[in-house]
Amino acid sequence: MADDRIRNELRTFVRDRTGIETADGKDLFGQGLISSMFAMELVVYVEETFEVEIVGRDLALDNFRSIDAMATLVGRLRGDDAA
Repeated sequence: MADDRIRNELRTFVRDRTGIETADGKDLFGQGLISSMFAMELVVYVEETFEVEIVGRDLALDNFRSIDAMATLVGRLRGDDAA
C-alpha cells in the first residue's frame, strides 16, 4: 500500500535525522524535533523522494506537523487515494 510506504519513508527520515522514534500522529514541532532549518530539509526531502512540488499554501506548517500530515500531503499532491 502506498500509504504505508510513504509513512515508512517519512518515519525513517525523521528518526535518522533526530535520533528519536515518534508516533505518526505526534506533533513533531510540539515535541521539539523540528527546527525551522529541519523544516526546510523536510520540504526538500519530500519533494525529491516522492517527486512532488510543494509551493504556495502547501508549504503551511500544518502539512509538516506530523508523519500523518506529511503522508496526507504527499498523497494529495500525487493524486493518490491511499494517503
